[in-house]
Amino acid sequence: MFQDFQTPAYAGFWIRVLAYVIDSLVMMAVSCPLGILLGVGVVATGADQNSDSATFTNGASNLVSLIIGWLYFSLLESSSWQATIGKKAVGIRVTDMNGNRISFGKATGRHFGKLLSSLICAIGFIMAAFTEKKQALHDMLAGTLVVRGSAASVAYNPPPPPDFGYGGSSREGWPPGS
Repeated sequence: MFQDFQTPAYAGFWIRVLAYVIDSLVMMAVSCPLGILLGVGVVATGADQNSDSATFTNGASNLVSLIIGWLYFSLLESSSWQATIGKKAVGIRVTDMNGNRISFGKATGRHFGKLLSSLICAIGFIMAAFTEKKQALHDMLAGTLVVRGSAASVAYNPPPPPDFGYGGSSREGWPPGS
């Protein structure tokens, strides 16, 4: 009648580090060619490296990289994958506290919460090695968990509705007294 409740297998610190390394390589594959193109553009104009146009281009490049990172992490973690490419590669995913897919807003909060996790020698990230549910600071702030297993492997199948004895499986005798 009831489904067995299983405690999720939380993803530990080192598997999360490996996923982040893979994600960093993916981000570099996107950001480096963009940076090279912007750099070639500045050099082609003959502008001095300390000029206002070079400073503006550097700032624009940093802003574009920030937006690409935000969209990469937030869109993928809120997608049906529930994981970035790195997380998918190592078999982990991001969920809410009930094991459900997170929204784009929650994924955005989680992503920018990583800024707090990185402060003070990355203690916020290291917390994932010592907390009961393997949560880093940004996971606690966003109300998320990182668990092992793909999203498809843990689909919830609700039990059938109860039969109150009003005509069995057919609709005879419904409503009661008819």
